[in-house]
Amino acid sequence: MEDFNKQPLDHMRFERAQKRVKQISGFYRHLAVYVIINAGNLIVKAVNLDPGETFFDFGTFSMAFFWGIGLLVHALSTFGPGLFLGNDWEERKIREILEREKRQDKKWE
Repeated sequence: MEDFNKQPLDHMRFERAQKRVKQISGFYRHLAVYVIINAGNLIVKAVNLDPGETFFDFGTFSMAFFWGIGLLVHALSTFGPGLFLGNDWEERKIREILEREKRQDKKWE
């Protein structure tokens, strides 16, 4: 009976791992686009400065700043859940729920 219950749990672990890899991959793609676009934007701004115009003002870095806030939120949503609940919290909770259901099923037998 243990093998029967273990197989769905292994399948759930695989699906969770697959989802996690997609989340991490999505974050790194977002980070790469952030770096490329903002570096390009800063280079274009530096090359096209008018005489007397300063490079170091808020307008130059505003896109990188606000997009960086979005990137930080993305990073926290990707890597943050493990910080608050622990990496194995989901697995422990799943086991707890499965055990509770198993005990309830035995009551009806």
